[in-house]
Amino acid sequence: MNPSIVTVFDLSPAEKLQLVEDLWDDLSAHPESVPLHDWQKEELNKRKAAFQLDPSTTMNWEDTKRWIRAQNAR
Repeated sequence: MNPSIVTVFDLSPAEKLQLVEDLWDDLSAHPESVPLHDWQKEELNKRKAAFQLDPSTTMNWEDTKRWIRAQNAR
């Protein structure tokens, strides 16, 4: 490999994070261009149907973060 060529792996952690944020912003600006597999569509439809049957089973973002952190603290 040519040592003068800089790759994404040569970036600092802060630069890598900025790159990821920039890529995410670009993708989210055009969600219709992001491919969605059939199995993902089926899962989304399943979750939407479950929510419509019983909306009380959902959690807000703060509760969701607490639940995830509790699951990973084991």
